[in-house]
Amino acid sequence: MDAEKIKVILADDHDLYRDGLKLLLGNDNNIKLLGEASNGRQLIQLTQQYHPDVILTDLSMPGISGIEAIKEICKTGKQRIIVLSFFESESMIVQALESGAIGYLNKNAQRGEVIEAIKSVYDHIPYYCSTTNTRLARRISQSAFNPYNHTDPHLFSEKEKEIIRLICAEKSSEEIGKILFMSKRTVDGIRGRLLEKMNVRTTAGMVIYAIKNSIYSLSPEEPANKL
Repeated sequence: MDAEKIKVILADDHDLYRDGLKLLLGNDNNIKLLGEASNGRQLIQLTQQYHPDVILTDLSMPGISGIEAIKEICKTGKQRIIVLSFFESESMIVQALESGAIGYLNKNAQRGEVIEAIKSVYDHIPYYCSTTNTRLARRISQSAFNPYNHTDPHLFSEKEKEIIRLICAEKSSEEIGKILFMSKRTVDGIRGRLLEKMNVRTTAGMVIYAIKNSIYSLSPEEPANKL
């Protein structure tokens, strides 16, 4: 049975936070926690010992930091790593993604989102926390991190691209419907299909995908509101 579970290693230097995540992960029948680390060196050692499917790691840890550990771990090839951070550390989040992580979560993320992120990254699908703001999305979009290198330029129709741009401009389904003379239900359906086509899970993922593929462009003066 364990062979079918997603095998996870957790790294964070705060015992209480680790304990909370351990409890959360232990309650999911699809996930098995292989080990836990309190610093980057321990994380590297546990990864080499257990070869987990997914790694969750804090960025600020004593000794070898989370970013340094990610770089070391990724020397042997691509790994499925989710970084745990607060948005005060935006530059560190971008650095971690550039170093080899493919997902990140705010440390205040809800249980459901933590599980969703693990399952998404396990399937090699980048995951961006649902509370991402436009400032952080812009920084990620302008960084060297780009998991969308082989996108078919003909994947989207012109109408779909128009809807993508409106979503990226933070228009609601109701607002998009009024602009394009569609029902809210129709727009919601198209939004869902677009997420599937892009292979992303959140609106933040759609924005980053769209900017990386020149479908949408953020203006410098655009405010850093929640997506």
